[in-house]
Amino acid sequence: MKKPSLLCDYLHEYAADEKWRLVAENHENISSAVVVPAYAEKESIFSTLVSLARNPVSFLEDTLIICVVNNKGNSPEADVKNNQDTLAMLKALIGRKRLGGYRADGDIYHFLTMLADSKIRLAYVDVSSPGYELPEKDGGVGMARKIGMDAALRLWTGDSLDTRLILSLDADTLVQNNYLSSIKHYFTKKVKTAIVAYEHQTPPDEETKAAIYCYEIFLRYWVLGLQYAQSPYAYHSIGSTIVTTAEAYLEVRGMNKRQAGEDFYFLGKLAKLGKIGYVKETRVFPSARPSTRVPFGTGKGVRRFLSGAHREYPVYDPRVFFILKKWLELISRSTDSDAVQILAKTENIHPVLKKYLINCRFEMFWIQVRRRAKKEMLSRQFHHWFDAFKTLKLINYFTREEYPPVNIFMALRGIMSMAGRCDFDFSASGESPVLEEQLRILQYLRKIT
Repeated sequence: MKKPSLLCDYLHEYAADEKWRLVAENHENISSAVVVPAYAEKESIFSTLVSLARNPVSFLEDTLIICVVNNKGNSPEADVKNNQDTLAMLKALIGRKRLGGYRADGDIYHFLTMLADSKIRLAYVDVSSPGYELPEKDGGVGMARKIGMDAALRLWTGDSLDTRLILSLDADTLVQNNYLSSIKHYFTKKVKTAIVAYEHQTPPDEETKAAIYCYEIFLRYWVLGLQYAQSPYAYHSIGSTIVTTAEAYLEVRGMNKRQAGEDFYFLGKLAKLGKIGYVKETRVFPSARPSTRVPFGTGKGVRRFLSGAHREYPVYDPRVFFILKKWLELISRSTDSDAVQILAKTENIHPVLKKYLINCRFEMFWIQVRRRAKKEMLSRQFHHWFDAFKTLKLINYFTREEYPPVNIFMALRGIMSMAGRCDFDFSASGESPVLEEQLRILQYLRKIT
């Protein structure tokens, strides 16, 4: 389906500045683009690219890997130098130049020679050199992703955008050799957006293992809670797992520029176009390393654990998901009720729920939507209003006002009981299970979320 006017409007009004140019040997006959933002990732990105290069040639032939090497003007000198080295290596690969000058880099040289001998189609965008850096105000991973995704979009100005795919990856995230094939086969189902199954890399030391196990359990607990509540926003929000059609990307006006949480807000908009799919036939493997680069996310969570700030993650009390579930059930059977009647009924769920809904002006929304929308469209309109962000706000509100965070393993036991799941034995867990037990819990959660 071609939407030339929509594409032209987007490129004119919302796209990243064209000063950030795509550099590639050629970019003809591309049906998919993998966008890889890289900030001081010389030690990781080429390993990631090799994992992509191990995919079948038939799928590499029409896929362009776009590396967005980025930093701000005030980034540390060492990080800028790291980026410039990365750009030089990418330039050598794309220009098919001799790689002998990189022998001193050891493993990196090995990866470079493997890439040079592969059929991978590489491109890069220089968002690092003087005059091309990320803007100080809103420069970050969201902006870097946007630059790469918009560059991909410009390749398809005369194409059918519903068949063109934009894959979001990270420079330290490895993929399996069926990554491209599984995604392309999944999107024959005419879905607009999907996430890919993930599993954090296992670090070598016990302490970082404990940190990443707890962090991933926390992520999966969140999704488990939303699944229990039957929220339409029950999916993982991890940047390196997102795949969307170019058409859907256009419909939500592209990626946002946030320095963190860009994946959450991007998926929140895409979810309003249709259900987020789940590609389970392959996995991506995000890094488990500590980081201070963004205010939240995997690296931040691991670093906080290792610092002793949280030895086991405190998480949302399961009762907040019960309240969310009852609220969504109430709305689903209240299409004939007015706002006053609905607010009165929320008292039976929890008095604080009514207070929250008054604060977010539910009454005004409900009056307006009942006036202009057909009855059969009310549910969809409601979930567009009560979206992923409002869902998070409700859960945070109850956590702040009524139900403080609880031990992660106690919370898991509670939500599993509430959901009627009896297929896992928690008898060996307790509040602080040993590392082997944490891994057993995590492996179970990987199967059900």
